Amino acid sequence: MTTTTGYTADEMMTVAAAHALTSEMACFVGIGLPSTAANLACRTHAPGLWMIYESGTLGTRPGTLPLSIGDGVLAETADTVVSVPEVFNYWLQPGRIDVGFLGAAQIDRYANINTTVIGDYSDPKVRLPGAGGAPEIAASCREVVVVVRQSTRAFVDRVDFVTSMGHGRGAGDRESLGLPGAGPTRVITDLGVLKPDPQTRELTLAQLHPGVTAEDARAATGWDLAVSPDLATTPEPTAEELAVLRSLSGRE
Repeated sequence: MTTTTGYTADEMMTVAAAHALTSEMACFVGIGLPSTAANLACRTHAPGLWMIYESGTLGTRPGTLPLSIGDGVLAETADTVVSVPEVFNYWLQPGRIDVGFLGAAQIDRYANINTTVIGDYSDPKVRLPGAGGAPEIAASCREVVVVVRQSTRAFVDRVDFVTSMGHGRGAGDRESLGLPGAGPTRVITDLGVLKPDPQTRELTLAQLHPGVTAEDARAATGWDLAVSPDLATTPEPTAEELAVLRSLSGRE
């Protein structure tokens, strides 16, 4: 869908996600929407963003969007390439990564992520790609940003399988498990931005994209979505951001 102002809901979401990143950050990037947003940030307001992919490419700056973590363009443009165990044991687990950028097939009211199965694990309706490095990223990055399109299929009251820990069943769950990272600090969708409530850790609608209403967001959520009393509006993408994004996507 293209808006009357000339950009799509996906483009709005991607630009909003890019704005979560700064030049001072080291970012562990997931493939798909997170990768697009991180690469957009690198080419616009955050040229010093240090991108890491779990294949072992550190400080990579691909000229085109990678198709997978094994895409050769990541190694060709990286500052260095290390082994996968080194990425996790030296960089991720000790808390050296500022932000993890993840996608999700399902996410629940406490920002737990499912990328494993839809339905019962032993007899699933759909078997998804699986965990990859996402559980470690969700556990150990200083914070996590989730990028996912909002619908009742994806935003469920309780995920069918917890692949990557968000905030468990509420405040204190991460701490009780000894997880060092802060967990998901925002969920960016094609409708707006959700953030965990400081007390309960339940996701709350904090920001709406232009032209979207709180009712739209609530209708696309599988639980009774709380709305912040200080609900803000996301700034629209600039012409430069849209031009760079479309060049990344081959839409110039």
